[in-house]
Formats: sequence, C-alpha cells, structure tokens
Amino acid sequence: MVLTVTVICISAAVLVFWRIPYSGTRAEFQKLASGLLTGEPAADTVFTSKDWTPLPPPVQRYFETAGFTGYPKMSVMQAEFRNVKFSLGPGKPFITIGYNQVNAVSRTTRIAFIDTKLYGIPFQGLDTYIEGTGGMKGVLGKVFTLFNERGAEMDQACLVTFLSEALLLPSAALQSYVTWKPIDDLHAEAVITRYGSTAGGIFTFRENGECQSFTTTERTAVGMDGSRQKVRWSAYMDDYSIIDGIRQPNRLRAVWHYDEGDLVYFDSDNLRLEYR
Repeated sequence: MVLTVTVICISAAVLVFWRIPYSGTRAEFQKLASGLLTGEPAADTVFTSKDWTPLPPPVQRYFETAGFTGYPKMSVMQAEFRNVKFSLGPGKPFITIGYNQVNAVSRTTRIAFIDTKLYGIPFQGLDTYIEGTGGMKGVLGKVFTLFNERGAEMDQACLVTFLSEALLLPSAALQSYVTWKPIDDLHAEAVITRYGSTAGGIFTFRENGECQSFTTTERTAVGMDGSRQKVRWSAYMDDYSIIDGIRQPNRLRAVWHYDEGDLVYFDSDNLRLEYR
C-alpha cells in the first residue's frame, strides 16, 4: 500500500513538472536568441540593384522579383514554423513539432528550438551553429538528454544548412564568405567557407524568379540513435506570397534522398519570417 501511494505521488509530481512552462532547453535557446538579437549590429542602409550585380543571373532575378531592392539591410532573421510534420527517421512515425530559429549574419550563427511530445512525454531539441561549432541536442521530459551530437560532420551539416537559407536572409548571401558560380538561367552554385570548413550546393530557380530548391551532397543524416549516413539532401520552397512587401515562401520541406526513396522529414506550410 505504501509503495503504491509512493508511486502515485511520484507519478503525479512528474506530471506536474512536465506541465510547468519552464524548460532548461527553452531557456538556453532564449538566452542565445537574445544575445543574437541585441548583439548583432543593425544596418542603416537599404539594398540597391548594385548589390545584386556580382551574383549569377538567376540569383539577381530572385532578389529583384522578391522585392528586396530598396528593403532595409538586415543582420538577423527570425523564423517560426508551426505544426511541422516531422519524421523520426526512415520507417518511423511522424510527429508534429513547433520550430523556431534565429540566423545571424556577421558570425554565421544559426540556432533552432524544437518543441513537441514523444508518446505524451515532452521532448525538446536545440540545434546550434556558433563560431564554427555545430550541435544537435535532444532532451526528453525536460531532464533526460537523449543525444548531444557534435563533431566535424555536424559542423559541416550546420554550415551547409545556413547556406541553404541564405536567400531568405539576403545579407548573408552577399557576404564574402559565400562565393557564387553561374551554371545556367535557372541554376547557380554557392559555396560557403567559414571557421575552417567549406560546404556548397546548387540553388534551382523557377522562370518567375522564385527559388525552388537547394540541393547538396555535403550533409550527413544523423539519426536519433546516433547513426550517421552521407545522403543527398534538398530543401524545397513553395507557395510564395507577398508579406510586408516581400515575396517569400510559405511552405518549406527538407528531404533526404535515400537510395530506397525520398524521405520528406520536415514539412511546414506555415512559415513566418521577421528581420532585424
């Protein structure tokens, strides 16, 4: 009887703890985000057509048709994805997650916070790329660290992910650490070099100027069990609309192109961007 009561009390305490809004992982993200939002220098100029001149023709056309000419130059981008359909891996179930990220130009920083539940238990993740070091941490029940991936492969994966989002953050695309090579009217190659690492990929564009996708072979798929596999990776951008004068995608999908078939592991149709 005493044991039963004890178990019930412990279970109740755990449930109450899970319902408390505070989270160490969330607090860590918020602290990092605050530092980026207040520490990055704010630009006081706007983009001009001359800014696009050194870029390959399809990249120039993208920025011009998106409405960035005359738009204030930014140093930080905040992105919010709601109700993301997220896969836990090949052959594994999908879950719904909330995903918030911050990208900063000057130090090529990217952080992201993942919030969801696994089998009813709170699960939160923190992706970081700070001064050349990449990381991916997952925490179950706000306390138990399931994984905390680090290493050279993670550094490069985070770097190429930052590159894949450069067209959403034009100030990043114009930095000296990104070099561009024209391919044809609808394709351009980009290479990013930062903190001793280099990664690159191909941007594909539509005839109307929209960016359709970014594809790279320089990203490693890291499973929640720590498994690693070099797989071709793409990010697709669709459903563009004009928001605050800028044409931007509402839907973003991330895809691993496994030999046995494509896995769309991140699918969001509710993207919101803010700049500073």
